[in-house]
Amino acid sequence: MPLESIRSLVHTDLTDVDRFLASELKSDIPLINRLVEYILKCGGKRIRPLLVLLSARALHCEKQCHIELAAAIELIHTATLLHDDVVDSSTLRRGHETANSIWGNEASVLVGDFLYSRAFQLIVGLQHFPILAIFSNATNLIAEGEVLQLMNCHNPDITEASYFEVITRKTAKLFSVAAQTGAALATDNEAYISAMQQYGLALGIAYQLIDDVLDYSASAEQTGKNMGNDLAEGKPTLPLIYALTQSTAQEAKLMRHAIKTGSTADLTPIVKIIESTGAIEYTANAASQYAKKARDALILIPESPYRQALHTLAEFAVERCY
Repeated sequence: MPLESIRSLVHTDLTDVDRFLASELKSDIPLINRLVEYILKCGGKRIRPLLVLLSARALHCEKQCHIELAAAIELIHTATLLHDDVVDSSTLRRGHETANSIWGNEASVLVGDFLYSRAFQLIVGLQHFPILAIFSNATNLIAEGEVLQLMNCHNPDITEASYFEVITRKTAKLFSVAAQTGAALATDNEAYISAMQQYGLALGIAYQLIDDVLDYSASAEQTGKNMGNDLAEGKPTLPLIYALTQSTAQEAKLMRHAIKTGSTADLTPIVKIIESTGAIEYTANAASQYAKKARDALILIPESPYRQALHTLAEFAVERCY
């Protein structure tokens, strides 16, 4: 698997990140410990900390604090997932019950806040003002993206431009921060830092586009989420947005009703409409274009196994089936 070969390049670093997370998230509050232990056990692909480590290594980072930085990125990502699952009333993530379905919404939101605050403690501890500035600006944009997505829920008239604004803020921004701050930890070279920032942003958009494709083309066993999850949450993602422009009036009526109500009762015919209108290919092609932008951004970065791994990661982002 391409992802495993990429991870093996920084295997020791990733192990250190996991060990650091386990040791640094201890609390005097038992509920926090139980919930955090469960979240860490459920795991994930660790793409964002992987980005930090690869970008730092690609630019010859000699500081051990890249482990703390990678951990902070993962904490922010995990906090957003906890909050997302509450907002979306999700019951399944990564093939496991969501924390909110086990401990309730209140505990999930508050532990999400704990992870956010812990992440900023780690970032402040780095004593690197540019990285702190990048983080604080980014988390504000991510929060705005969450609100924007909430505003767009159950709205069948959302445009492609609005959709891309949401995924740029909500998903791609943290990818961008991971690559950008990893570079900033290693070098003061603004051209390198900017290249990594552009790489991460394009990669994040490509990654989210494929997530949205998989929501209509992959099983829960593959993705760890229920098929049609976005539709159930009233989220009009690009496959649906494009299908609406290419379908018959009757087909569009069916999809618009599903978006407005969040009903998956007509999921099977809707998936057929999405497939027949070429919406899957359209979205996958858009993802490929952004993956190419990501690879192109790496041209400035000196050749190394770590740069090659970043290149391969952009390919994995669009070829994956989970």
